[in-house]
Amino acid sequence: MFKNLEELLTIIRQRKESSSEKSYTSKLLNNKQLNIEKIKEEMGELIEAVEKDTNKVHEAADVLYHLMVFLEANGIKIEDVMDELKKRQKNWWVTIKIIFLLKF
Repeated sequence: MFKNLEELLTIIRQRKESSSEKSYTSKLLNNKQLNIEKIKEEMGELIEAVEKDTNKVHEAADVLYHLMVFLEANGIKIEDVMDELKKRQKNWWVTIKIIFLLKF
């Protein structure tokens, strides 16, 4: 399942390193404003899809793709984001344990 995301990340990073402007990904990587506009657009489409209960998976995939490109274009490594989530997960468990102990 996550292999697809890893493959997509590899392609995004390859596009970042190449000088080709032909690919859509390269255009997004090199045009911050376009990238921001696309994230906003795709988030709006996802919200609408969820509200209407149609095309949710398709729109969610678009959001993930555009977010991954945005992160990469701005020097934010997905690995660092995942590490941050892991740290928070540990903190969540500590918080849950403290709440549990305080209640009993």
